[in-house]
Amino acid sequence: MAYFRSHSKPDVERQSDSTRHRDLIRHVDTTHASMTSRGPVSRYIEEHYLHFNAAALIDAAKGYELHLAEGGKMMITLAGAMSTAELGKTLAEMIRQDKVQIISCTGANLEEDIMNLVAHSHYKRVPHYRDLSPQDEWDLLEHGFNRVTDTCIPEEEAFRRIQKHIHKQWKDAQDAGERFFPHEYMYKMLLSREMEQYYEIDPKNSWMLAAAEKNLPIIVPGWEDSTMGNIFASYCIKGELQPSIMKSGIEYMMWLSDWYRANSAGKGVGFFQIGGGIAGDFPICVVPMMYQDLEWHDVPFWAYFCQISDSTTSYGSYSGAVPNEKITWGKLGIETPKYIIESDATIVAPLIFAWLLGY
Repeated sequence: MAYFRSHSKPDVERQSDSTRHRDLIRHVDTTHASMTSRGPVSRYIEEHYLHFNAAALIDAAKGYELHLAEGGKMMITLAGAMSTAELGKTLAEMIRQDKVQIISCTGANLEEDIMNLVAHSHYKRVPHYRDLSPQDEWDLLEHGFNRVTDTCIPEEEAFRRIQKHIHKQWKDAQDAGERFFPHEYMYKMLLSREMEQYYEIDPKNSWMLAAAEKNLPIIVPGWEDSTMGNIFASYCIKGELQPSIMKSGIEYMMWLSDWYRANSAGKGVGFFQIGGGIAGDFPICVVPMMYQDLEWHDVPFWAYFCQISDSTTSYGSYSGAVPNEKITWGKLGIETPKYIIESDATIVAPLIFAWLLGY
């Protein structure tokens, strides 16, 4: 990518629109009438979240709300282990209420929501995880648990329970000479209703099930490094499946460029980033790729940007990079509304979603 070719200077219309955004956001949901229609969580946030990261949280939530109200669309990106953190309890309803139009997530988040759906009672919580010795960790492995901070995923009930059903989808596609994206295979598995026999949580709390039912667009960069990606690779190594039945990351980027061009008119597409890493860096690059490498000079910047991260700015840290750094890469414009909330996403994201849902 030619990184140093710059976008043309934002036109007056774009600048005035963003200025209007900043002016209007001060008035979103601040009247007594609007607040009385909200639930207790939103009212608590409005009353007490007044400074520092708390203020950034409510500013970002109001900016998100205004972006949608003015006809914009929103991408949410999921890094870390947000599915294991059960973000589906709020994200699923965000999907059902059309408050997110596209998701980019790691392969782990794609599969771990389904694992929680079908094996929740078998999960093991380890609140004293900071005190575990190497022997303690080995004992967890020996008992079939894979630890994510304070939560252990049960391999047999989670990974293996899904494996036989997703393998059927892969094999059926190979036999039919078809190819799909990783998330499309997951959608097929969920919509087949074969997994219903295993449900251990209220299905309304599964964001993947909500997404499948809406056929929500999902981008899954680097899917190969997930557990299901590893399992797929093992079948390919054994010669049971062909790698070609799985559409690639390049094809995801090509698909995303078409989607962005089709959806970025008017208010444009916003970018709500939870964590950092490939889940965020991959999709945000679609804008400079189209502008700089394809030389499509009518491509608008991302129209809103918010990042939740507790990573500090350091040498080469993408997760800790401040939003303005993205201007130099042709991802955001000078006038793009930008927010950064330096806090724990497992605390912040559900609160922002609660605000947007009026809880």
